[in-house]
Amino acid sequence: MQGRKILLSVLIVLFTTSAAFCQTEALKTVVNNLAFYKQKKDLKYLSDAKNTVDSLIKVSPDPLDVERNVYRAVVYASILYIDSLNKLKEPVAFLAQTAEIVDKLNENRKIYRFDVDMDYVKNCLANVYIRKAFGFINNSDFINALQLFEKAKKYAPSFKQLDAYIAYSNNKLGNLNVAAKYYSGLIGDSTRAEYVEAASNIYKTFGDTVTALEIVKKGRKVLPGDRSLLLDEANIYNNRKDYRSLANLLPALLEINTNNADIAFVAANCYDHLNQYDKAESLYLHAIELNSSAYEPIFNLGLLYFKQSQKGGSSDQNAARAAQWLEKANEITPNDANCLHVLQLVYAQTGNKNQENRINNKLKQLTNQ
Repeated sequence: MQGRKILLSVLIVLFTTSAAFCQTEALKTVVNNLAFYKQKKDLKYLSDAKNTVDSLIKVSPDPLDVERNVYRAVVYASILYIDSLNKLKEPVAFLAQTAEIVDKLNENRKIYRFDVDMDYVKNCLANVYIRKAFGFINNSDFINALQLFEKAKKYAPSFKQLDAYIAYSNNKLGNLNVAAKYYSGLIGDSTRAEYVEAASNIYKTFGDTVTALEIVKKGRKVLPGDRSLLLDEANIYNNRKDYRSLANLLPALLEINTNNADIAFVAANCYDHLNQYDKAESLYLHAIELNSSAYEPIFNLGLLYFKQSQKGGSSDQNAARAAQWLEKANEITPNDANCLHVLQLVYAQTGNKNQENRINNKLKQLTNQ
């Protein structure tokens, strides 16, 4: 995860428009210092602005003087956001003090006159909380990180990326229901595949594949070309043995995974269950070509030929093929009883007593172990 700045151009807007409502020379001094900082990027001007606004508040500490307190909030928030290394040596409580000022201003019925300035202040605070939260994330302290992300959310409620940070922290803390809720809320007209996958994975850990599938389908409508979501949906169908639904995804899945032995096997197994044996045979052979040491495609291919041998037609040829591939499977996993049982049936069908007796002895040895 990486922190995201959310201020954009608000800083420029503030420093060029705040003087419009400034009524006193003292407040003009504050505005001028903010403008000087913008031009010269020297923290001295932020310090001067703070000293000026602090002196004004000290002389006239009227909590109902909205304009002066807005300027104090603007200056304080600017320092917090810009002076990330605290070169001005502000106290530890400076952030909490600023947040308290902002919260009180929000309750004032005249605060609407300062919407632009307050938006700037809130965005500054949100950025600061996010920055500090990522410091805790880097140290795997997700409890404190979550608290700070939630504080940031208070000041920037429309910043959707915060929901991802909150979801991530809750996920790390094991608050899976909360994490799933936040991740699911991020899946809309625009989203990121990682959010869809995270929500889907959480619901799969609950055993709720219905909701997991709904989330993946929703995500794929927004991101139809995303390969990871295509694979995720295919895996859900495969695990549920919903081969008809899986078959609809196989052409696209195979096209983008031409050299993936696992996907070739999944596709072959799907077509096998749908009795599309030609496709299944071709894909089993392709999976074996890509990974000749994998047991399952070799065993399944032998089993496919055995099923074919029982349907008449080229029964002898299919039985011979079945024996060939099942013997290869037995070489890879000698103690697999399923493979030995099928071989036993193959040799019984072909009347090969010697091989049938050999397999019977192997099965007896396994039983006696």
